[in-house]
Amino acid sequence: MMFEYYEKEAPQAFEEYLRIDHFKLKEFVSAVFQALQVSKDDACTVADVIVAADLAGISSHGVQRIRRYVDGIRVGNVNVKSHIRVVSESEAVALVDADNGLGQVAASKAMDLAVKKAEKCGIGLTLVRNSNHFGIAGYYSMKAVERGLIGVTLTNSEKLVAYTNTLGRSLGTNPIAVGIPKKKPPPILFDAATSVVPVGKIELYKKLHKEIREGWVVDEFGESLSGDATSIHKKVRENKAAILPIGGLGEELGGHKGSGLSFMIDVISGVLSGAAWGVHVGYTVGDKPSNVGHTLLAINIESLMSKGEFFSRIEKYIQEIKSTPKHSKAERIWIPGEKSWLTMQTRRKKGIPIYKTIYEDLRELANELKVHWILN
Repeated sequence: MMFEYYEKEAPQAFEEYLRIDHFKLKEFVSAVFQALQVSKDDACTVADVIVAADLAGISSHGVQRIRRYVDGIRVGNVNVKSHIRVVSESEAVALVDADNGLGQVAASKAMDLAVKKAEKCGIGLTLVRNSNHFGIAGYYSMKAVERGLIGVTLTNSEKLVAYTNTLGRSLGTNPIAVGIPKKKPPPILFDAATSVVPVGKIELYKKLHKEIREGWVVDEFGESLSGDATSIHKKVRENKAAILPIGGLGEELGGHKGSGLSFMIDVISGVLSGAAWGVHVGYTVGDKPSNVGHTLLAINIESLMSKGEFFSRIEKYIQEIKSTPKHSKAERIWIPGEKSWLTMQTRRKKGIPIYKTIYEDLRELANELKVHWILN
């Protein structure tokens, strides 16, 4: 695909944002975590994951979320000196204990281990327990893709979502990400929460003073909420509102499919790993360790067929989709990952748009931690 300027969820008005070079942004984020006694290597890993989200246009998981991690460290709910260790291991499978450390660091090491096993015996599976929120799931699947493997990432999270036909919250937003290599970029990447929206989007809408749409959130009595993001976010944080699963309220449009998928991800990432699940998963800035569970899977294509054959088959499949008659209201037919890849290329060249409200929050954080301000 030839390069073209494109931005997924780009700000509409220039007055709303500033463009920041992604290398400079990454350096600043790393400095923030180093100021909290995180090692330089670990801080760089965390910064890479966070800025990758902004590069890809997933601003709900980008720098706007730094304060969540910072506050978790400050209250002692995240162990910055964690000793990540392999608890048990076989040729293709491993169980890792993250020692309540940073989720980005634990998941990165776990996928590296899964890739190593897949390269040796065709498939590698690593489960992680005692971890924390790890940012965008797609980052870890892409680590496998960069080695020419298929990568699958699952994780559970704090309870935020209403299980179909229930009141209250019993599920996390529990995302799934699948990355698939191709002969030429962009690679295929599907990365999505199993809820209608991630909580980070509600956080972002609050900061931008935007309104929440109908069908995203319900109150403690199951009634739909919409409008002012600040008041809705407050209800979410006070456990008086729940996000809906993919498919929305009830079963008519498939809400049971979204909550069922979330449940299954929790079984593998939480129950099977020995981590917490459902209502037992803690919040980063809460009164107990998060004990989040992750699943990292790598598949070696060449254990099943040659890469040349696979690339040829996947390209044929993509062309079949692309050649299907386009809906009259659609601008383009997209394959998973294309929008994010084009957004990333655009932002690497032009800089990452950071909303001014978030920019000022970062400046305030720099002052609090006495971190040199370089985002001018």
